[in-house]
Amino acid sequence: MKHKPTGVFKYPLSPLAKAGLIIKNMSTERHVAEHDLSKPHRDDHYLIMVAIGGDFIIDIDFEKNVVTAPAILLINPGQIHHIISTNKPEGWAMSIDPALIDLEFQSILEKGFNRPLILEPASAFYNHTVVLLEQMEKMQAAITNPFQMHISHSMLNALVGLIAGEVMAADPAGKTKANRATLIEQAFTELLKKHYKDWKQPAKYAAALNISVAHLYDTVKSITGDSVSAQIQQYGMLEAKRLLCFTKYTVREIAYQLGYEEPVYFGKLFKKITGFTPLQFRQKYHD
Repeated sequence: MKHKPTGVFKYPLSPLAKAGLIIKNMSTERHVAEHDLSKPHRDDHYLIMVAIGGDFIIDIDFEKNVVTAPAILLINPGQIHHIISTNKPEGWAMSIDPALIDLEFQSILEKGFNRPLILEPASAFYNHTVVLLEQMEKMQAAITNPFQMHISHSMLNALVGLIAGEVMAADPAGKTKANRATLIEQAFTELLKKHYKDWKQPAKYAAALNISVAHLYDTVKSITGDSVSAQIQQYGMLEAKRLLCFTKYTVREIAYQLGYEEPVYFGKLFKKITGFTPLQFRQKYHD
């Protein structure tokens, strides 16, 4: 009988979430984790952690993040992560349905928020963030206001807008106005998330966006510095790394899962991008 290896656990939004949002206070004992955060896993939602005290170490897609408060950390849907250690954490952790976050904000956060955002306690941004989170926590516990969720969603939108603005201010490249080119690049990224397993050719994405392949190439290259083909390959190889390290799938099975009909070609591409064969990478991670 053909074996069926177990994949990485992917957790849905908590059933305790109200209308796609739940906020937990990290410094109180009443908020107990619903699953083991020390084991590598994925979420199907965004996780924003705002630490105002303490420190922790968390691994996100093979990157060890040392977070010392005050700081903000973002984990995107699908990223494999686990907490290595914590020390007297204070602050909040928010789990958010992606449908609640504007696509422009998603693009800014996912591209510019690749490391912890260090906060300045005396800044207006820090004060606004803490006030909003305190009020969101209180509103979550409210049971009498019939517009509770509308209010919570409005405060979430304000908070995410604040964070996106801070990310753009910290990243010179993020200050570019949302012109036609950036909109095309954002749309390409959204398509890539959905179709990287079965759309390997840039022409597929160009056709879906109703533009020429040359225009798509020039646009993506000018904004990201990488070609369309390179981004397609890199996205697939990141998922390959996740499956190699956190599942027992064979290299052949992983190749097929990611849309590569020739495992040999998949292995050569993986080595070209990472410098290791798939088995070498798996062994290196587990050593």
